[in-house]
Amino acid sequence: MERLLSCDLTDGVARITMDDGKVNALSPAMFAQLNAAFDRAAADEAVVLFRGRQGVFSGGFDLKVLSAGGSEARTMVRAGFELAARLLDFPMPVLTFAPGHVIAMGAFLMISSDYRVGVSGPFRITCNEVKLGLTMPRAAIELCRPRLTPAAFYRAMTLSEAFSPKEAVAAGFLDRTVPPARLDETAGEIVATLKELDLDAYRQTKQRVRGSVSQAVKDAIESDARSLALALPSAEG
Repeated sequence: MERLLSCDLTDGVARITMDDGKVNALSPAMFAQLNAAFDRAAADEAVVLFRGRQGVFSGGFDLKVLSAGGSEARTMVRAGFELAARLLDFPMPVLTFAPGHVIAMGAFLMISSDYRVGVSGPFRITCNEVKLGLTMPRAAIELCRPRLTPAAFYRAMTLSEAFSPKEAVAAGFLDRTVPPARLDETAGEIVATLKELDLDAYRQTKQRVRGSVSQAVKDAIESDARSLALALPSAEG
């Protein structure tokens, strides 16, 4: 299988970096490798530093698979939101670094982490499903509802608005932005802070804070699966 990401575990930190050489399309293969990497991080009880390649965190679902329809497309979409739900419940802190554009499912994964940092520059963060002619998944709505401001939530979900990194902080997609040259330095500073947390208190508090959101997302995944069975019928006919 083609290697689409790297996972380095050192000193209690799992550095998971997506890099398919293009836009980090979230394909079935990418999801398989991401889940394996998060399995390693959980087993090692490591703080996770999740990031993309220079210029892009992720361009979203693999459109070739999505447009083909059928069971592979349905499975891919479910895998994306199940990974987001996994991040909501993940037993260790997850820090997501977006070194560029963040599109659609990439944004839903990013917003599911504990802390999100973008870089300043001519980049966009957008959930462009409606612009592409797709009804926004219920799971995406439930992920974004508690994290975005009410006004930004409406514009992001229904109008496919594209936010600059600075605007994305105000909207709630990102917690902060830094110059690209300070990305690694900032990551180290935040990871050091996260490693100071009491893990038992962190896990119990995270469950209290995110438990209802996590359940709403999981319920939405099941509703979306039923809708997708109609919207993406079998490619075999």
